[in-house]
Amino acid sequence: GVMEKLGLGPEVLLQENPRLIYARLTGFGQTGKYAKSAGHDINYLALSGVLSKLGRKDENPYAPVNLLADFAGGGVMCAMGIVTALYERTKSGKGQIIDASMVKGVAYLSSFLWKSQNLGLWNRPRGENLLDSGAPFYETYKTSDGKFMAVGAIEPQFYGQLIKGLGLDSDKLPNQLSFSDWPKMKKKFASIFAQKTQAEWCNIFDGTDACVTPVLSFDDVASHQHNKQRSSFIKNDQEEISPRPAPLLSRTPAVPSFKRDPFIGEHTEEILLEYGFTKQEITKLYSDKVIEFNKPKANL
Repeated sequence: GVMEKLGLGPEVLLQENPRLIYARLTGFGQTGKYAKSAGHDINYLALSGVLSKLGRKDENPYAPVNLLADFAGGGVMCAMGIVTALYERTKSGKGQIIDASMVKGVAYLSSFLWKSQNLGLWNRPRGENLLDSGAPFYETYKTSDGKFMAVGAIEPQFYGQLIKGLGLDSDKLPNQLSFSDWPKMKKKFASIFAQKTQAEWCNIFDGTDACVTPVLSFDDVASHQHNKQRSSFIKNDQEEISPRPAPLLSRTPAVPSFKRDPFIGEHTEEILLEYGFTKQEITKLYSDKVIEFNKPKANL
């Protein structure tokens, strides 16, 4: 209701411009019991049901930083809604209002979890299933130098290459999908991975289909050969590294800026002047604490 209080609600603006796409991105949505309540990613994830599936055996559920509800279920889903509405407008000539709720967005994002419930993928307690750290062949393992390798050898042909790379004999091991043997196999795999460095394991598994890759830190990721070959990361003029915009479009690829990120308030005055505000009006907005300035000091 904040925009309505400012006299800038969707009904008002759509009367002014019926082609307007008006996106409302919130945690709990525009209606419902929690609509006016404060919350964060972990709360939206909890209410969506997804949080109950995240975590290891005998541990509390855990939220994977704030990527899932805030950015994926919220930002990305909202952007997809805007693109969809823009496409529809080419046919109807009309705009519309988008109610993008992080709870509903992340719930929809998890459709796979709902639709696969009867396939036997999630019928065991949290942390004991195929993709949630229950399986020894879908797990991370510590190496002798304190780093980690990620293993995702689900299909039998990939699992066979994993076993070969670990120096094990598949004829002397239990069946890959023998759930009762998974805890014992995880311990066996962990003890083997702990005997070599991450680089040594990369030498063994790179170029194979064992689905074994290094867990790269932020310090290492930009210098990894694959990422370098793909130009997946860029440096700005302050030598700060960040991911290159994705996905890559063939005809109109994004052109990344190599300038540092602006400070909050750095361009406030410049933009307001551009939009017709007077110096006096801007000074009044600043004194009323409606806006803030952050002028960087010149490097002399």
